[in-house]
Amino acid sequence: MSLSMGVYQTQKMGEKVNVDKEELRKKLTPVQYHVTQEKGTERPFSGCYNKVYDEGLYVCLVCEQPLFSSDTKYDSSCGWPAFNDVLDQGKVKLTPDTSGVGANLLLLISQPGRIRTEVTCSRCGSHLGHVFNDGPLPTKKRFCINSASLNFLPHKSKDGDS
Repeated sequence: MSLSMGVYQTQKMGEKVNVDKEELRKKLTPVQYHVTQEKGTERPFSGCYNKVYDEGLYVCLVCEQPLFSSDTKYDSSCGWPAFNDVLDQGKVKLTPDTSGVGANLLLLISQPGRIRTEVTCSRCGSHLGHVFNDGPLPTKKRFCINSASLNFLPHKSKDGDS
């Protein structure tokens, strides 16, 4: 599903875009909207890209900014697509996520690992998932990303087929 054709076509890649939430609500599935705009999470093992290992690029569903390469995708057995790196650090924004702690300061002090790091698209602000420090070398990162926030663009083969 490509949302950017026409809607964001005049935007230069890398420029921040303002997202019309009502327009998105009409174009996205309820799960895609919940994940990208309401910081939701799809059910584990339910995403269409969890077990896809074809060569290509994973782009933001909302603005089509390239985010991840199939070269960095791996099977983490977590139930979501996992990558050990992004295409470029400027493509995503990392933010502390204390939603699992709420206002419980004692829980925060006793279990600091409950603070996760949210990953959002730096161009449109869509929620993508979270990053953890338990991935493979060389980065030791696991970008745990919702399929509902991505679109996959397969690499074209030399004969023009994808």
